[in-house]
Amino acid sequence: MSDIGYQREHNLGQTVILFIIFLALFLGGIFAFSFWSLLNVWPGVIGIGLCFLSLVIPMTWMGRSDSAGE
Repeated sequence: MSDIGYQREHNLGQTVILFIIFLALFLGGIFAFSFWSLLNVWPGVIGIGLCFLSLVIPMTWMGRSDSAGE
């Protein structure tokens, strides 16, 4: 057994701030889809991009690496 307790990656305040930022990105992407039409595709591109970034950044670049080894 190890005497070392559970070590968090971020503190609570940082986690809440990051959650709000990425939730805002995701909701902004959903909101951009409401302006999408066959004549104007840019809101759809922006919506896909914002939703993609709001999911990919936390899951890959900010998440804990699987190769941490410990």
